[in-house]
This record gives sequence, structure tokens and C-alpha cells, in this order.
Amino acid sequence: MEEPKGKAAGGLARASALSPAERSRIAKGAASARWAIGKPQEIKCGSPDSPLVIGDFEIECYVLEDGTRVITQSSILTTLGRHQRAAGVEESEQDLDMPPILRAKAIREFMTPELREQAQPIAFRSVSGKRASGYRAEILPALCDLYLAARSAKVLPANQAHIAQRAELLMRGLAYVGIIALVDEATGYQDIRAKDALSRILEAYVDKELQPWLVTFPPAFYREMFRLRDVEFPDSPVKKPQYFGHLTNDVVYSRLAPGVKDELKRVQRKSDAGIPQDKMFQRLSSNLGYPKLREHLGAVVALMRISNDWPEFMRRMDIYYPKFGKEPAVTLWEDDNGFGL
Repeated sequence: MEEPKGKAAGGLARASALSPAERSRIAKGAASARWAIGKPQEIKCGSPDSPLVIGDFEIECYVLEDGTRVITQSSILTTLGRHQRAAGVEESEQDLDMPPILRAKAIREFMTPELREQAQPIAFRSVSGKRASGYRAEILPALCDLYLAARSAKVLPANQAHIAQRAELLMRGLAYVGIIALVDEATGYQDIRAKDALSRILEAYVDKELQPWLVTFPPAFYREMFRLRDVEFPDSPVKKPQYFGHLTNDVVYSRLAPGVKDELKRVQRKSDAGIPQDKMFQRLSSNLGYPKLREHLGAVVALMRISNDWPEFMRRMDIYYPKFGKEPAVTLWEDDNGFGL
């Protein structure tokens, strides 16, 4: 075989002189450029203000000028419980040849060449005119299939078990609504049904049948808690300081209704080692307790957003939502705008 000459020889010499970290950085840059290739399409239908709602999930989706249905990358990853930037995935140069949503090691053996080809990112121009990236909508159920296959084969890491749970939730809900959509199309009812009828059916189905798997605490609750506690927000949604559980009990369950926290702890299933086997909210009644929790969480997040730090937030909580059995405290403090509650 001939020895490389000229620029080729210089390139090989440069590559051999690079450290592994430098080679990885260059490979990532090349991969990012590769996925950014393509003229952005224009949006034909859709808005960030009208996402597809499935239970607690809000999925940002659009129809492009050529009729392609796309879901934004961040929506796909967030809906499955993964970080929006696909953090924690494999970082080898071989992995960088895959689309970002397919780089998790556990699902690799279940991929097909066709799926890898279909899962190429699609560039489009957002409503604000900026370049955005998404994937064909049919990739979401295909991705769910990969995680469910990995779980069945017992190769899914424990820290990704929640992804398979969400995948099953989505697959069951989408199948339920799919048959309704097909009947509506066959009968012509799709032309007269309400615009959001299918999404409402899907949301109601998920809430009713799969409530134990729903993300009940909105992302804003923990994001605001990190801000108020002056703690850096983590890359992974599952990484929270252990004491956040005590804070949650204080601002939520202790103020929900008299005796609720103690009763929920009493009926909560625990392992032999005393580790809780389910979330406290899963034991709430669906007709009263769970709706009341959702209402309370909305109020808590609202107070968080108007507070500058944790002490200020707790003062507001003690005034408007005191713990049961305690008299509400009325406290004045001074800020730039004068005195306030």
C-alpha cells in the first residue's frame, strides 16, 4: 500500500500528535456540523404555544412545508426522561456517527439500519426565524420500542428504568388514540370533530390508566427549588440533593390537608430495607386527593417564581399555605419597593 503523501501525510501526522481529548473534541465538532447540513424548511402548521399534550408531557411538534411531521429534539428527550442535550450518552467517535437521540449504549443492539437512516435530524426554521432541529414524529414510538426491547432483554441500566416506563406509557396511549383516529378517518368524523379532540382523549386516557407513571411534579417545581436554594441545576433530571425530599414534604404534603402526610407515609409500600417502593402521590385518591395536589403544586410554583430566595418563599408559604395545626404567620420585610408580605 502506498504511503500517504502531501496533505494526506500531513493530516495523519497531525492526528497522531493529538491527545485523545483533542481528537474527541474535533470529532464532536465534525459530527455537529454533519447533523447541521441541509437547508432549513419552513413551518406549515404548528406553534410552540400549542404542543401535543399527553398527561404531564408537552411535546412541541410541527408540520413542515413538505408535509413532514416533526417533533423537536428537546421534546423527544424530555418526554422520555432524558436530558435535553442527550447528556450521559456514549461519546466515542463511532457513537458520534449516530443521530444524538440514538447514542445511548443500551439500545444500540436493537437498532436497524433503516431506523438509523430515518432518525436523521431535520432542520427547520422556528416560528421566531431561528434554525431548529427535529425528528420525524414516527421516530418517537420507534425510540420507545428500543427502550422496551432493552428492558425485556434485561440490558437496560437501572438509572434508565424510568425511560422504559415512560416509553410504555406513550406506546399504550398512542395505540389507544390511534384506533380512534383510524375509525374517525374511515367514517369521515375527523372532518367535524373538535380540533384538539384526539389530544384530549389521549390526555384523559393517560391520566386515568397510567397515573402512577406520570410526572406529577412539574419541571418548574424543581427548577425553581434549585434556584431558590442557590444550587446548580443538574444535567440529569433524576439528580437531586437528598434533602429536597424533606423540603418537598414541608411545602407540599404537610400543607395539603390535615394528616395527609402521615397517612401517606403509613400506607406507602416499603422494601425490607425500608426504602419506599412508590411515590407518595400515587396513594392519593384520583377524584379528590390527586387533583388537590396538582392545584397546590400550581400555587407553590407561582409563589416560588415571585420569590428571590428560599427564606422569602417560605415566608410566603407560611402566610398563604400554613402547615395544618399552625397559625399563619404574618411577616413584613423591606425590599427595593418598600414593605411587603
